[in-house]
Order: sequence, then structure tokens, then C-alpha cells
Amino acid sequence: MSVRTSVLETSHAKIAVRESGGTGTPILFVHGNSSSGAVFRNQFQGEIGATYRMISFDLPGHGVSSDAVDPERSYSMEGYADCMVEALGLLGIERAVVFGWSLGGHIGLEMIKRYPGMLGLMITGTPPVAPDEVSRGFRPSPHMGLAGKQDFTEEDVGHYAHSTCGEPFEPFLLDTVRRTDGRARRLMFEKFAAGTGDNQRDIVAGPTPPIAVVNGIDEPFVEVDFVANVRFGNLWEGKTHTIANSGHAPFWDKPAEFDEYLLRFIRDVAA
Repeated sequence: MSVRTSVLETSHAKIAVRESGGTGTPILFVHGNSSSGAVFRNQFQGEIGATYRMISFDLPGHGVSSDAVDPERSYSMEGYADCMVEALGLLGIERAVVFGWSLGGHIGLEMIKRYPGMLGLMITGTPPVAPDEVSRGFRPSPHMGLAGKQDFTEEDVGHYAHSTCGEPFEPFLLDTVRRTDGRARRLMFEKFAAGTGDNQRDIVAGPTPPIAVVNGIDEPFVEVDFVANVRFGNLWEGKTHTIANSGHAPFWDKPAEFDEYLLRFIRDVAA
């Protein structure tokens, strides 16, 4: 299935856009740290992409997008959220479902107050934590420290690419990590640790569009039990969901199982 590509001139960066061939409700996919929209290939080329207008933007400093015009402004969860909302506006998309993976889920949470047209938000690999809960929401991992490291060695590139997506592994994942502006990792992590964005525990407890939570049961970075006990004001189906034999990226390692949840969520919130 063909995927349309284009570039948007935003105040943050030149943003690379991918769009599927579907014409239904727009679905924005927001990728994770040191990744790109290419990681959502299975969804773009599957039933979801054929049915709905799937869109992914490469974040500033990632993928085919340019580095940020002003790194201090853009390389944070709230900066990325501003960029995503601006890009949606340039495409004339007033209402959309949002899926956020890992960092993308945190960006999606920051988008809630910025994008009134959000029909629903699904997050994966994203613990909604208060600033003092970071150590409870994330699992200790030998590769977690790489998330905020500016300069990667080739060994770092390999470790990060393998640990975030798992199997099946493909070489383009290495290229994506290698391309990322290292300042994006460092600044985002520093700002997150400093609590510059909104308290995400408070965001999800308040008035929100429906929020779906779907995680791999073998999640290497996130404490799945912590997420299951977070208080959500509008939790889809009243519970969090897990996918067996899946890690940090269930849309990649278990696409058939993941897509069942996503399609059900889209149909519910877009009705």
C-alpha cells in the first residue's frame, strides 16, 4: 500500500509527514525517543492504514525531519506537543485520534490541553508519572541511561535500537537511532527530570478524552503494575491492557494483537 510523504514548514523544524491511503477518521501516530514514524509501518500497510487516514510526523531532530530551529524550545515533551499540534493545524486536521508510543505517549498527554479536537488517546510504553514518581514508573535497565545521552557510540546505537523495538529486528532501526540529534535526547531528559511539563499523573486523573493503555507484558522499561494502578479519570474499558510475549513496542513485535485493541479503540471514540 502506498504511503504519501511530504514536508511541513513549522516554527520548530521542517517536519517529515507520512500519510496512509485511508480516508476515515485521522489517526496521529507519535513515535518514541530516537525513532521515527517509519516504525509504524505495519499499521500504515495494514487494515488500519487502508481504512483510516493514518498520519505520522517525524519529531524535530528525528527521522527525515530537520533538527530543531531552537533546541531549547522544541526538545522537550511540551515542545514536541506544540509542534505536533502546529503540524496538525497546517494539515487542516481539527479532530483526530492520537496514539503515542513511549516518549510519544508523554507527548500525547501534553497535547490534551493543546488540542481540543483529540477524540481519544492510546498510550504504550508510557507511565503517567508525577515528577517525584519517575523511579516508580520506570524499571531500572542497563539501557535506560541511554535515553538521555547526547553522544552515542556505535555500541550505544545497537543497544538502544535492539532494546526499544526488540524482534523482529531490522537494520533501518539502527539508521534511525544513529540519525537522531543527540541534543534531543539530552535536553528532553533534562527537562523531564526537572519537571518542566505538566504533572502527567494529574493530567490523566482529570477531565480527558478517553485514554487507552496497552502495554507489552514483557515491557523492559516501564513498570506495568505501576501503570495499572494509576488513577485515570476516563480510562477506556475501565482497565489497562497487556499483550503477552510483547515488549516495549507491541505495535511492532505483536502487530496483529495490538491492532485489535487499536481498531476497537478507534471505533469507540470515533463513533
